[in-house]
Amino acid sequence: MENVEDRVLGQLRAFSEARNWSQFHTPAHLASGIAIETGELLECFQWGKEDLNEARLELADVLTYAYLLADKLGESPASLIAEKLEISEQKYPVEKSYGRSDKYDQLH
Repeated sequence: MENVEDRVLGQLRAFSEARNWSQFHTPAHLASGIAIETGELLECFQWGKEDLNEARLELADVLTYAYLLADKLGESPASLIAEKLEISEQKYPVEKSYGRSDKYDQLH
């Protein structure tokens, strides 16, 4: 059975290939797309407004570029997140970081 990640990546690949856009999907362009779409996501909350419907759409754009970049790098988005979570668990042990927002090098 196909998982959600594989299905979404397949849909993204098909969408891009149908438009011949894959040629533009270099790692640098995809990373730039993440930054640009992240700015648009932030605008949904700028000046105290909360446009949650628009935020959902902008978040989808951020995730789209992130999935495409992971795919371009030959990585699974879920595997990358799991790997980073393991690293973060070491940097932020519960006993030192519980209820704190300090960066890992400030936890004593």
